[in-house]
Amino acid sequence: MSRIALFFFVACLVACTNPDHATRVLQDAGYSEIKLTGYRWMGCSKDDHYADGFEAKGPTGHHVTGIVCSGLLFKGATIRVD
Repeated sequence: MSRIALFFFVACLVACTNPDHATRVLQDAGYSEIKLTGYRWMGCSKDDHYADGFEAKGPTGHHVTGIVCSGLLFKGATIRVD
C-alpha cells in the first residue's frame, strides 16, 4: 500500500510543474542561464496551479533564485525572486 501512496505523491508533484512555460516566461523577462529546480512548496498563491523553482542570471547580471507561479488557463505567470 505504501508504494501506491508514494507513486501518487510523486505524480502530484510532477503535475504541479510546467517547465517549458516557466523557462519561456523567464527568458521573455530577460533571465539567462536558467536551471529549473523543480516544484517549490511555498511561495505561490492558492490560485496558482504551477510552482517551478529556478536559479538563473537575472536581467541585471546577478545570480538569483526564485519561483515562477502560474495558473492553468486564464491566469498569467508571476516571477518571484528570493
